[in-house]
Amino acid sequence: MRTRDQILHILFERGRSTIKELAEELDINPVSVRHHMLKLEAEGLVAHEEERHGVGRPRRVYYLTEKGLEQFPARYVRLASKLLKYLKSTLPSELVTQAFMKMAQDMAAEIEGIEMMTMEERLDLLTQILRREGFLVTWEKEGDKYVVRETVCPYLELGQQHPEVCTLDAALIGEMLEVDAQRIQCMLTGDKECIYVIPRTLEMESVS
Repeated sequence: MRTRDQILHILFERGRSTIKELAEELDINPVSVRHHMLKLEAEGLVAHEEERHGVGRPRRVYYLTEKGLEQFPARYVRLASKLLKYLKSTLPSELVTQAFMKMAQDMAAEIEGIEMMTMEERLDLLTQILRREGFLVTWEKEGDKYVVRETVCPYLELGQQHPEVCTLDAALIGEMLEVDAQRIQCMLTGDKECIYVIPRTLEMESVS
């Protein structure tokens, strides 16, 4: 497998990686990885953003664009689609939706110490978890509310056939923030991004 294809597969599996992480995984020089990343970015398959990581300069983290995600064989989507189609043919639709919600509850339950976190700490952790799942997500404070934006969704193609998958990230947001987040935009309905709004009146204070 060519190096560039290996890079794409790593990003597909991990969601996000730095040059250093890719170099270690591939066991090649970081300079060579950077050369490949420049080409992949020029082709629109990969993009990057600056991410704060402790003290010092932000690190550059790379992820697949929607075009990059499209490079992978459709068998994963087909398999997931077949499984969902089977479940929906044998179970009531509400049980399928509940299954996604239970997955989100289990993911949130695995996080230690979340009950001690402030709202903004939870938002930071939420974005990290969703990014590992393949989402490109950010949050910001806007007046009396927090706004969570998803501009890349790894489940977009699958969700077009089975909208129930949208329950997963929505439920995870609700579980981790302990709020009923309002989704005001959704890529499945033609919007450019999914947007969730959380009123700051629900903001949690730090627990001492």
